[in-house]
Amino acid sequence: MAGVIDDIGWLDGVRHIPSPNHDARPAGTSVDALVIHGMTVPPGHFGHDHIAALFTNCLAPATHPVFAELTGLRVSAHAVIERTGRITQYVGFDARAWHAGASCLAGRERVNDFAVGIELEGTDDCAYSPWQYRALVWLIGVLQARYPAITAERIVGHADIAPGRKTDPGRAFDWAGLHGAMARR
Repeated sequence: MAGVIDDIGWLDGVRHIPSPNHDARPAGTSVDALVIHGMTVPPGHFGHDHIAALFTNCLAPATHPVFAELTGLRVSAHAVIERTGRITQYVGFDARAWHAGASCLAGRERVNDFAVGIELEGTDDCAYSPWQYRALVWLIGVLQARYPAITAERIVGHADIAPGRKTDPGRAFDWAGLHGAMARR
């Protein structure tokens, strides 16, 4: 993958499925954080496009009981990394994706305003795949080249910015392995 982000925040070499669930970042706001999430739709089911359907408001509520509970939910992330390592981008990195919800990082609320959100297809207690870690390390490098304020200390999990409300990416996420791989690149 080439790893070039265009003038409006879209990365070349990855699949693009634009989500309507985004808006502009507040004027003068710089991107200086990255939030790692973990999710599946429905929970524990991998390898389909239900996340894409959720992020594009096309999830059919009658096809699964969990989908009915998600009716009307308007969420997105900048990108999703599937179990295979394939990256799909939903929102330009310069825009504000709707991934963090009520959140706070280092005393600063509204984390969506200044963070990039990356979803990993997975659950809190299921190990993420080696392909996902490789893709994540590569993507972090691309993002840090564009947004140098995203330092290793500013890469956090959803649970870190919404404690008590969120638990992802969960105990199965290998933070030490991620930091080691980032240091070696």
